[in-house]
Amino acid sequence: MSIVSRFVLAYFFRILILCCSAFVGIYLLVDFFEKVDRFIDYGAGLNEYLTYLGHSIPFIFVQILPLAILTSMVLTLGGLGRTNEMTALRACGISLSRITRPLLGIIFLLCSLQLLVHEYVVPWNVRTLNELVEIKLRGREQARLTHSKIWYRSANKIINIDRVQTREQKLRGVTIFEIDQGSTIIRRVDADEAELRDQQWLAPILLERSFDPQSGTLLQTRRLENHPLDIDRLIDDFAREEDVNAELGARQIAQLATRLEQEGYDATRQRVDLQARLAAPFTGLVMGLLGIPFALQRGRQSHLALGVGLSLAIGATYFIIQSAVISFGYAGALPPLVAAWTANLIFTLLAVWLFLGVKQ
Repeated sequence: MSIVSRFVLAYFFRILILCCSAFVGIYLLVDFFEKVDRFIDYGAGLNEYLTYLGHSIPFIFVQILPLAILTSMVLTLGGLGRTNEMTALRACGISLSRITRPLLGIIFLLCSLQLLVHEYVVPWNVRTLNELVEIKLRGREQARLTHSKIWYRSANKIINIDRVQTREQKLRGVTIFEIDQGSTIIRRVDADEAELRDQQWLAPILLERSFDPQSGTLLQTRRLENHPLDIDRLIDDFAREEDVNAELGARQIAQLATRLEQEGYDATRQRVDLQARLAAPFTGLVMGLLGIPFALQRGRQSHLALGVGLSLAIGATYFIIQSAVISFGYAGALPPLVAAWTANLIFTLLAVWLFLGVKQ
């Protein structure tokens, strides 16, 4: 590695570490103060606080890395231009591509690291955080998605739901097992679907079976229509469970989507989340490319505050566009591939257009 490359990379890494630390710290601070009342209400100890903070960092890191890369690129090249070091390098015959090549190489490695962290580390962190908040702090049994089904326990009932349709406010394939103190099933209720009406789940048709608690033999079978189901969770609770994709890696999401489609369910959300997971690591590379022309166009006029403000404005714009197209993907208005990659494509084209105005 040449002296120039080492010099530029050292400058870039100093700023990148500072940006990552600042963004992670701000994110943690805001997130913690939003949830601190819940921790205090449930009497959380020091171990719970440290667990929450520690397991939040990897998740936050993959979220803020593209913005940190953009800010670092703008500040690095802008700083070199402001101190005339960029001019000196160009005067020595060093091309712009040679100056930025090691930066883009490091950004590519960082994006690869982001992909690995999101695939193998973040799902474990999210599961741990959900268990901490739902079970340890709120004292409730967390619903689990296993083989495309949601299972959770409430008092003396075990509830199994094949599929939650949040937008339609419906549950598909509901089974409720009522057990006694000896864990013997004394009643079973089956419903193909249930719909939320006036804060109550109603099943158009359900089948109720009663069993003898001593022998386990079937005592009675009843078929009821428009009957309420004894389910203590509303659609907002299940909406949180529907976002279980955050606890899965990309391969697991792909397997889940395939399984849901084979069982006849809509897997649009899983397909969109899978494509978004694959597109996320490329966002950092796009932001790195975008930062080059923004920094060089300012030249000696670059300022620290301007660079940071510009980076935050670009990051906010990207987030708004990405959130919008992902929402269209969830609604089925856009194919999953288009919904996940549109924002990256738009900002890549913007970077190319800006590069055309940069003097080589």
